[in-house]
Amino acid sequence: MQPTTSGTFRVLSDPRGEWLLVDRETTEQIAVTGGDLEPGNLIEATVQWDDGDARLVEAEVLAGTRFHFVRDVTGLFEVARDLCRDARMKGEGMLGETTYSTDNRPNGAVYVFAEQSGARDIWNEIRTGAIPLEPLIDRLREFDSEPHEIFVLDPVEEPFVVVYLVPDPDSMLAETVRDTYL
Repeated sequence: MQPTTSGTFRVLSDPRGEWLLVDRETTEQIAVTGGDLEPGNLIEATVQWDDGDARLVEAEVLAGTRFHFVRDVTGLFEVARDLCRDARMKGEGMLGETTYSTDNRPNGAVYVFAEQSGARDIWNEIRTGAIPLEPLIDRLREFDSEPHEIFVLDPVEEPFVVVYLVPDPDSMLAETVRDTYL
């Protein structure tokens, strides 16, 4: 009998293989092959090991949330630039703010994470799940259920990584961010 595990996982791209599944409760990670998934999906899945290799044998997408990771971003939007400036002035490693539509309704949340000196790569740590996005998604879920669209941007002109959480992937905001940065 081959060992298996089941649970609820967030899907990330895995540079070593196909997918990196991050357990929602424990944040433990499993690198797996198989499955027709998108980074950001929330899935209920069963993983099976065969000679040390993990394979996705069953998966149900619970939420079609999508993650986008973009390096070398130019033309950063105003709220993100202002947050970077404010975080620098306050000496904060992380700062966040709600964004609003033209009719003054909340339409997203922006967080900036200061790049760390030395060998740390914050953008890559977020991309690989070492810095989990789940706490930010949980906060967003308090206001709107998934799916969401999440953009992780590494701007050229700022020493910060920007995470933009857009609750409605079909919104004009999500479309504008995709058109601008993807």
